[in-house]
Amino acid sequence: MSDFHTKPTIVVAGATGFVGQALPAALSDEYRLIALSRSATKPVDGYHALRRADLFSLTETRRALKGADVAIYLVHSMMPSARLVQGHFSDLDLMCADNFAKAAKDAGVRRILYVGGLLPQGSSDDLSDHLSSRLEVERALAGSGLPVTTLRAGLVVGAHGSSYQLVARLVRRLPIMICPAWTQSRMQPIGLPDLVHAIALSLKDTSGISHTYDVASGETLSYLQLMKATARSFGLRRLFLKVPSFSTRLSRLWVSLTTGAPKALVAPLVESLKHDMLVRPNPEQRLSGFEPQSIWRHLEEAASGNSKKAPRAFQPTKSQSAGDKVHSVQRFAMPAGRSAAWAAFCYLKWLPTAFFGVIRVEFNESEDRYDFRIAGLKHILLSLRIDHESSHERRLVLRIVGGSLVWDTSRGYLEFRSTLEQSTLLVAIHDFVPSLPWRIYRLSQAQAHLFVMWRFRRHLDRLRRRSTRAVVDLANQQREAA
Repeated sequence: MSDFHTKPTIVVAGATGFVGQALPAALSDEYRLIALSRSATKPVDGYHALRRADLFSLTETRRALKGADVAIYLVHSMMPSARLVQGHFSDLDLMCADNFAKAAKDAGVRRILYVGGLLPQGSSDDLSDHLSSRLEVERALAGSGLPVTTLRAGLVVGAHGSSYQLVARLVRRLPIMICPAWTQSRMQPIGLPDLVHAIALSLKDTSGISHTYDVASGETLSYLQLMKATARSFGLRRLFLKVPSFSTRLSRLWVSLTTGAPKALVAPLVESLKHDMLVRPNPEQRLSGFEPQSIWRHLEEAASGNSKKAPRAFQPTKSQSAGDKVHSVQRFAMPAGRSAAWAAFCYLKWLPTAFFGVIRVEFNESEDRYDFRIAGLKHILLSLRIDHESSHERRLVLRIVGGSLVWDTSRGYLEFRSTLEQSTLLVAIHDFVPSLPWRIYRLSQAQAHLFVMWRFRRHLDRLRRRSTRAVVDLANQQREAA
């Protein structure tokens, strides 16, 4: 065993999750493992240390990754710690992944390892929101310029895995099961020990080159075959009835009610079941040295360790009632060649003109502050100050420093960020504490913010179309001149 201080350091985001908890048994002898968690209050079993960090905070994430040789990203559909969250899960995931990539680059990390999902072969235009988000996270992590190893895996079979538990609870609770068309989709699951083995193999790579590997435990089967095999592993006899049509909406409701899993978890997974989830035939997508075991063996092991206790992903999230903060992430398509800093100043210039002059934005040069008012009134609703230390072309941060609409100005800020090769703009409010009573805030200011963001999205779309037409016209003029 190598000396503790000479071991490579690996920081694991998602260490308290299903896969993260399985890593120490395979990696702790060879690596110094550090668990990264937002909520853990005590050491994570098998890890050498625990670092607290909220992945929605670039500063905290950068601090947590300091000294890491490799950063492992096991996070999916993370919710902010806030009482009110406005934003699609894919936008929240993109924000966290972009933070992680930037922080890893700043901290001197040598490689990022990400466990994503198998993608259907062919065009990516028809992907479900769930699979599209997994692919976006890959792109965001790669945007740092660091080498990224991506392991694309299907359903992970293990006693405490949320996807496996959906299947296990269905077959244990329903003696007769209605099987919609999506149960005929083909898939290649992977056992948890095989996935951990693939992670261990990937950590040996010191080439400085990015790789994407498809990993599975060998056998190809349909979801119906998986449910039948899972029933056999429990020693249960079940009747499976095929039906020609059964909407995804009914499937989501049926799965959620039967398993007790929250709709927010079930919905994106069910939407993905229309695809065949198979490893790609190209040998370049196969991980060298990876020799998986039979999926039937993994199903037997999972059944023997199965517990009636709901997995963590099934339990109600505490984030929705955490403190009195608001967290909002809204996505926009960026006009070509523009930056986040441009978008922020575009917003500040556009807002007073968008609502017939009712809202005024005044720049207080002496205090480097933007004050938002209602026209005709001296009362300041909100004051924002540019955080020059945290801002650059691709990220502009406006700290909330005052105004009657805010209760606590110690942490809140508005952020404009470009990502995905600057094609996408994220506008986020972090840690905002409103002064209005919550019931009134939800019905008034919160809805007003979403309406303003909707109008701003339309404004950017018009600018983007105008910019595209200008480029086409210029190209036509050049062709005619030639």
